[in-house]
Amino acid sequence: MPLTRKGTATRQRIIEGAADQIREQGVFAVRLEDVMARTATSKSQLFHYFPDGKDELLLAVARHEASRVIDEQQPELGSLTTWAAWHQWRDKVVARYQAQGSDCPLHAALAHLGGATDATRTVAGELLGRWQQQLAAGIRHMQGSGEVAAGLDADREAAALLAGIQGGVLIVMTTGGITHLEAAIDLGIAHLRASVHRDR
Repeated sequence: MPLTRKGTATRQRIIEGAADQIREQGVFAVRLEDVMARTATSKSQLFHYFPDGKDELLLAVARHEASRVIDEQQPELGSLTTWAAWHQWRDKVVARYQAQGSDCPLHAALAHLGGATDATRTVAGELLGRWQQQLAAGIRHMQGSGEVAAGLDADREAAALLAGIQGGVLIVMTTGGITHLEAAIDLGIAHLRASVHRDR
């Protein structure tokens, strides 16, 4: 049965409160009682929206955080129509992960749920799929304006760029260093820019 507007708002309030709690305390320290106190919800309310308890709530938090990864790259990610726009997007991604460091609520929630379960794979797959689609759309736009070689496979190029970013993010999370992430994006963009000259 679909939630009412008020029910949807209440559920979202619980998810956002849990996400904030994870940022402050870490996923393993978070208790449902803390989330209830923070969001002014009763135990019956919380289990009404999340019948399976903490794991179901954490999966909702992971989905929420996955959406934030994309939302926080906007409007740049959705407007990759010039090289200046690509570099603005690059700067936003680097700044986001530099500020985040090793504290990644999405990774924490997914890890707590057991890593590679069907549910966590779905959340991660949705995030990476949306991200890759928008990168590919930007590459296709640049191909249309003659800035990227028409012969490149936009989806494959976007996949490679995204793989480099994810590797860089993992290194940021484990070492705190941003250099590898910067290199992955910078070389990915440089590869796209140089493709026109290689085609001639």
